[in-house]
Amino acid sequence: MSERTSWQKIARRIRVPLGFVFAGVFLWLAQPTWKTMLLSLLLVAPGVWLRAYAAGYVRKNAELTRTGPYAYTRNPLYLGSMMIAFGFAVAAASWIILVLLALLFAAIYIPTIQGEESYLREHFAGFDEYAAKVPRLLPRLTAAEFPANENASGGRFSAGQWRHHREYNALMGAGAIYLALAVRLFLHHHRVIAGLR
Repeated sequence: MSERTSWQKIARRIRVPLGFVFAGVFLWLAQPTWKTMLLSLLLVAPGVWLRAYAAGYVRKNAELTRTGPYAYTRNPLYLGSMMIAFGFAVAAASWIILVLLALLFAAIYIPTIQGEESYLREHFAGFDEYAAKVPRLLPRLTAAEFPANENASGGRFSAGQWRHHREYNALMGAGAIYLALAVRLFLHHHRVIAGLR
């Protein structure tokens, strides 16, 4: 087993626990203002929407999904996650958080994506054709078109798939982070006022 393959497996296993650790660091370092929280919605809201939209199309490990957002980017779920994360970096108004996020995504998500692509390449004959037409992360401007293929999804958005993937958790998580930032901002404002008395 190569070193890269070993790290891909480790990265996949630790990304969720590491996300919770980072959330704690995030709330500790955050210095939000109402303005930065509003600005962050420009990334967070479409990021949450993109993850929800993608979750309604993907059938993980069952077929190669090439419709919906997957006709624009091979990894709409990760792109949505990045938009949400960097949106919250804007909300936090912290350069340290921004740098830590960039390092976290580079160390965890790049090898995870590479590992998933290796799996798809091994299990779905049409993956190389798909990868040649659709960018890994940053989306193309128009949807890629493919001939009909029994190993690829030609389906439409499914609310059942969205529920199956529990993508509503992203919306609830974003709401919880905004609530925590608002409470922090309120308490900071209250301490400042109390200090002026």
